Amino acid sequence: MRRKSFWQFGNLDNLLLAASTLLVVLGLIVLYSLGIKAKAVSNQLDTTRQIVYALIGLVLMVVAARNDYKILKSYSGALYVIMIVLLLAVEFLGVTRLGATRWIAIGPFQFQPSEVSKLILIIVLAKFYSQNYDFSNQFRVLVKSLAYSLPAIFLVLVQPDLGTAIVLGSIWFVMTLATRVDKKYMIGLILLLLVTMPLTYPFLKDYQKQRVSTFLQPTADPSGTGYNVKQAIIAVGSGGVSGQGLGGGAQSQGNFLPSSPTDFIFAVLAEKLGFVGALIVILLFVTVIIRMIIDASMAQDRFGSLLCVGIATMFVVHVFVNIGMNLGIMPVTGIPLPFISAGGTSLMVSLFAVGIVESVYSRRRGRELKDTELV
Repeated sequence: MRRKSFWQFGNLDNLLLAASTLLVVLGLIVLYSLGIKAKAVSNQLDTTRQIVYALIGLVLMVVAARNDYKILKSYSGALYVIMIVLLLAVEFLGVTRLGATRWIAIGPFQFQPSEVSKLILIIVLAKFYSQNYDFSNQFRVLVKSLAYSLPAIFLVLVQPDLGTAIVLGSIWFVMTLATRVDKKYMIGLILLLLVTMPLTYPFLKDYQKQRVSTFLQPTADPSGTGYNVKQAIIAVGSGGVSGQGLGGGAQSQGNFLPSSPTDFIFAVLAEKLGFVGALIVILLFVTVIIRMIIDASMAQDRFGSLLCVGIATMFVVHVFVNIGMNLGIMPVTGIPLPFISAGGTSLMVSLFAVGIVESVYSRRRGRELKDTELV
């Protein structure tokens, strides 16, 4: 009897795959729509690049899904070293844009190591906690996990990239909570963070201080530091129920909305597709995240479960913060909206992460695939 193909129903989490793919397609459509009336060459180039990134990302997703996720455990040490080297390389070889040095130029393309660092940290922590799960209530294990995480967080902070540092910190926090950690240690760390947070304010860059003040007083300087958020809120509101169409939208088509392909892509989407379109996108993200959490509970081992938890956390923080800053309820931190914001590294990492979760699902408890099924 012929065995089932790896891509037949039952071997993959089809809801996760469908929701992720639809989000990528919607992202490409919205990005393309920014140049429909303007016929801007830059928009056409951005869309072409994003299609290339999407295709590469889909290949990476397939590779990750078809291979056993446990392979990542063997390479976690090497991946950690690569992460630190890349983050250090940004300091010496990085490209500076808008006051931040976060990218390394590779020909016509730009690579953002901080995006890759999120996934590598998830792999490293998943291996560490799966091997030390029975001892994870001990303080020394907590300290060692911080020793793995803090160098990456620090190197990202000095770029400066506060948004990604928040994502990395959130990944460590949630993955730690998923172990047997003594909760009093976590409460103590939260209290320490709350006490020391005001002390870090003087060390922020000027534009970061402006973003904090804009978040606390959004109407204080509507034509200056609060301009971006104000325009984003107007764009979201002007979309109404059904939106103004792909070629419509005064805010996005008239270039009133800065960083529209990246930070404020959700505002563009809401203006063009309206409340209905925005709601569909949010529901697709909710589907992706819920499926990842369910897949974590079905994983064959703790390593696979923790991988899914870390990846789900990464998406939750990205979606919540990005949509929140588009609605004016979160400070602007430059965090992209997964699958949708323009940016090759983010898109490829997001799709590769989905592939890892698919690999965990296909090898879930009670269903071990034979090698012949993967051909």
